[in-house]
Amino acid sequence: MAPTSRVLLAPITITPSKPLTPSHLKGLLWADVMFRATAQLAEVTFRYSHTTYHRTEQVVGFWEFLDRTRGDTDYGSLSEEEIGELYVGYRKEDTRPAAAALRPYEEAIERTGFVHPASTRVLELWSGHYRRLGLHDPGLLAHQPPEFGLEEVIEHLVATGMGLDHRDCGGPVYLDATPFGLPLRQIVDADGRPNYLACALRELLPLAPRYDEIVMLYDRDLDPDYQLLERVLSDRGPTVHRVPIGRTPIEGRITSARHGGWHGYTVDALLHAVGDDHPPEARLLGLRLYFIATLGPGQQQSFRHDLLRKSLARAEQLLSRAQTPPLPDRDALLAALTPHRRDHTHVDPYRLTSSLLRRGRTPPDRSLLTTVFT
Repeated sequence: MAPTSRVLLAPITITPSKPLTPSHLKGLLWADVMFRATAQLAEVTFRYSHTTYHRTEQVVGFWEFLDRTRGDTDYGSLSEEEIGELYVGYRKEDTRPAAAALRPYEEAIERTGFVHPASTRVLELWSGHYRRLGLHDPGLLAHQPPEFGLEEVIEHLVATGMGLDHRDCGGPVYLDATPFGLPLRQIVDADGRPNYLACALRELLPLAPRYDEIVMLYDRDLDPDYQLLERVLSDRGPTVHRVPIGRTPIEGRITSARHGGWHGYTVDALLHAVGDDHPPEARLLGLRLYFIATLGPGQQQSFRHDLLRKSLARAEQLLSRAQTPPLPDRDALLAALTPHRRDHTHVDPYRLTSSLLRRGRTPPDRSLLTTVFT
């Protein structure tokens, strides 16, 4: 028997400072279906650590802003929207906090795993959304520090000819993949603050040699950074796959959640609108049909409640027609999943989910729906 492939699934994390929006939900559902489907065919690790990325300026800067402007606020009773409005206020500030103001937060994160009460509150609320959405929880509230420190990352890059460390002359640190036709990219500023890419390297560099395949799901606007990640990680041995996912426009516009404009379109509002008009299984399947198959990997289609309702109705039909497979459940499941792997180990969520909607196809096996989608 061939050895089981080892797959590391590493979706981009969402900053715990705002409500989840349709764009966030799309990415979460893609990752969930990929994980649950691929786990039937390989040994899969779902790595999703908020701890790793708390040191980025957009997180610790927000925490410093809250403590400076709000004092001892009790965040335990605030909603995602209320905390999100505070985040919008932070992003509107003309200046970014000084390095000295952020250093105590950075040290607390590294030393004790500190999380600001505002972000803890957001993550607690998200945990509730995950349960309602049937999502695998990879440890939203867990302390999951990266194995490499920042110095180890820089030393590795310099040693392999892919790092330029100018800190000895008061400058920044760069990831240098220019010999491969990729742009020079700063990963640590002159004050020693790492950006998102540096944090991703802290997390993924030590993990990479343990896996045969790494799959990274991310916002397509970040493709240049993920091309760099692919280049660095592939040198550690695994095959690296990038899966960019387009955002979901709201009324024809794509805007970052940092600018607000999400009122009425948060995941909480969406789940409230869906209500209890459909059985739980149909609700879970319908959401996946809409956000994966209907919206697809691009970002051309705006979010539409009417199409979501159609997907929920279609999910009820699929579940009512689903058949008990003639083969043992395990064999039927593998037969349903394998065609959607292409030349890689992981299952393509779009191909798999779209296949459920193909005209003229035989009713799906219940084992596929219950194991992967509901």
